[in-house]
Formats: sequence, C-alpha cells, structure tokens
Amino acid sequence: MRLTGPARRLTIFVGESDQFHHHPLYTEIVHRAHHAGLAGATVMRGIEGFGASSHIHTTRFLSLSQDLPVAIIVVDERERIDAFLPQLDELVTEGLVIIDDVEVIRYVGRSS
Repeated sequence: MRLTGPARRLTIFVGESDQFHHHPLYTEIVHRAHHAGLAGATVMRGIEGFGASSHIHTTRFLSLSQDLPVAIIVVDERERIDAFLPQLDELVTEGLVIIDDVEVIRYVGRSS
C-alpha cells in the first residue's frame, strides 16, 4: 500500500481496562482496523492522565494503575477513515475520538 500526501489521523482515547466482549477494547479496534484494510494502527499506553471522570490515573500509585489511558492511532486516506467511523460507534461507549487532517511524508513497510 502506498500512502503519501493528504490523509487523516484518527485517535481514540480509552481506558486500558475497557472491554469489548471480554477482550481489551484497544485490541478489538486494532483488529477491526486491520480487517478494514486500513494502513496501520498503533496502541500507546499512557503513564498518566484523566478524562471525563476527572479521576487521575497514573503509574505512580499502585492503587490507581489499573486503568491507564490508552491511545489508538490510525492514519489513512480520508475516505477510508470516514468509512471506519461507524464501527467506533458500536465499540467506544466511553472515551474520546478525534480526527486530524495530516500530511503523510513517508510511509514505508518492511520487506517480508
């Protein structure tokens, strides 16, 4: 797949302990993005943060380290990202979903 020029970045912020059918929500999102043929997805685990609940989640306190923030980032063409959004309506019941217009400078995969 070639991806250069104008694109969209989809970022989904959820909690590490969020589940979908007894599996981590971030795993379900990545697998669905893969199945949808999107260019790629990356999950990043935060070390500290808070959201709508205003509870601070951090690795610094053992009792609060159960539900750290997670960001799933997907970059692809506008149309492909837009086509994927309805799946997030089913999956993300709590969290934040944002979209940015970006410019892809280089997208190179590994040789198999």
